Amino acid sequence: MFQPKLSIITIVYNNVRDIERTLQSIIRQTYSNIEYLVIDGASNDGTLEILNRYKQHISKLISEPDRGIYDAMNKGLALAKGDYVLFMNSGDEIYAPDTVANIFASAPDADIYYGETEMINDAGESLGRRRHKAPEKFTWHDFKYGMSISHQAIYIKRSLTEPYDGRYALSADIDWILKAARKAKRIVNVQQYVAKYLVGGMSKKKHRQSLVERFNIMKEYYGVIPTLFNHGVIAFKLGWYWLKNRRTND
Repeated sequence: MFQPKLSIITIVYNNVRDIERTLQSIIRQTYSNIEYLVIDGASNDGTLEILNRYKQHISKLISEPDRGIYDAMNKGLALAKGDYVLFMNSGDEIYAPDTVANIFASAPDADIYYGETEMINDAGESLGRRRHKAPEKFTWHDFKYGMSISHQAIYIKRSLTEPYDGRYALSADIDWILKAARKAKRIVNVQQYVAKYLVGGMSKKKHRQSLVERFNIMKEYYGVIPTLFNHGVIAFKLGWYWLKNRRTND
């Protein structure tokens, strides 16, 4: 039976409200071959006390200042020993207790596994599927119209990963996934929901900077002219989505 080791990495800073929900979604997994790493940015709001309560379930806990989200992610990546890595940040959740087991049972030895993401609000209530539906067959070309797979819904063979690029403060996860996907030979859609994503985050609060970073990343992978055209398509789809949903809600 195919049972690779999975390194799950959670980064957190001062998120006492949400961290326990994330911890519990990982601890309750029926799949046993999991290495769980938590990188805390020296929280002082009670987060660390909660982490220490769950210490027996955490393979490695680090609590120290960092230089931002991707610096913390790189610390976790450097410590990971698993065959695959998954980032499940504070506030987000693995979808169900059997999710990891189902993913690795779906097909042996893929380079990347991915699935669909459900959005949740601050209370953990469902807001439905992400606006970007996961593609039926994913390749590195599929991000040209936006990040169609969420960071929490993609399991990548560790040997394909590289450190997050320090040039990007908000959107380095897009670049990180694209680098791995460009090297991948076998990518498997597990055809199910695999993650719950807490709506919000830093990229929402600093939306303009995030958009600039995303444009620069896509320009690097797809070229300037195609990226300009693709952003026109993205703007049209976003406008249509907003109009459609506003009409539905009226």
